[in-house]
Amino acid sequence: MLVSLRFSAIFPAAFRAAALAFFFGLPMAAGAQATPPDNVPVRFGILPLGGAFESRSDWDPLLAELSRAINRPVSVLSVNSYEALEQAIQRDEVDMAFLSGKMALDAVTQRRMKVVAQVVRHDGLAGYRALILSRKTPPLNTLKNLLDQPDRWRLARGEKQSVSGFIVPQLQLFLPNHIAMETRFQSEIVGTHQTNALAVANSEADVATNNSADFERFKLRFPAEAGRLQVLWESELIPHAQIVVRREYPAELRTRVQAFLTAYGRGKGPRGDAERVVLKSLHDLAGFVAANNSSLQPAAKLAYQLARQNAVTAQWVNDAARQARLQRIESGYAEQVSVLKDVSP
Repeated sequence: MLVSLRFSAIFPAAFRAAALAFFFGLPMAAGAQATPPDNVPVRFGILPLGGAFESRSDWDPLLAELSRAINRPVSVLSVNSYEALEQAIQRDEVDMAFLSGKMALDAVTQRRMKVVAQVVRHDGLAGYRALILSRKTPPLNTLKNLLDQPDRWRLARGEKQSVSGFIVPQLQLFLPNHIAMETRFQSEIVGTHQTNALAVANSEADVATNNSADFERFKLRFPAEAGRLQVLWESELIPHAQIVVRREYPAELRTRVQAFLTAYGRGKGPRGDAERVVLKSLHDLAGFVAANNSSLQPAAKLAYQLARQNAVTAQWVNDAARQARLQRIESGYAEQVSVLKDVSP
């Protein structure tokens, strides 16, 4: 859904300036809200949970209905890595996104986005769990062997922005056992949960990070490969992902997006049934609930705990340097908590 921007022919000068500032990252007056023209797409960014094409195909039906609900086109940015999506957000190339944990936290605390909704799943749990997977067959198939001899194992993990693929396993399993994921294994592959699980199933790696939601999806799509795998470890519950929208959008538009999402899949009749089928294909979602920035407080606490744990266990030239780092972590966390108290629409 690409649209040519012929600003000079269509819009008055003052509006063109605001629109150009919004779409190309130019400075705007403090407190200004940019309303994109009706024919300019809202750019929706998707976390790369499977393949880029697969993720896009799964979201297309919902986004087509969202486009009709807000009366403006919606285009899709589906990428192959967390880093690529993060960079697109930083370049202001994303207006709305499906994000989790650290990425959602950064988008909000860097004052680019606001949370409007959070996903819910059919299991009714308040979150999902990070997993460690291995093959069922010995010799590298027990948690004790993993923790006792990490240098024997080939690791397949998520990117550092991934909550279940890196942050939580590092914080809750590896660092407490004096293992740094980046340095202690024989080798490592960095990829999506799907590619990492396939790497272990096909003996290209010995252990992989994953999560309970994506592993269930993996079992349906790759039953033979999933049959070779076992769960060695699972984390505490991790809060579900959020939908975030640009702060510069008017509150009225963010409210319309929120209303559409919270109603999606809850209707009766053929349309409601069709929407529930779409949601199920989206990682077995049951729908969305209204949310605001405060829903990211657990993610902020996880990021804070990991940063502090890394600082405590790292090598330092002296204790003063360590304390300075810890003080920066504390002040950064306090600032994040302050930003997340903003619960305005």
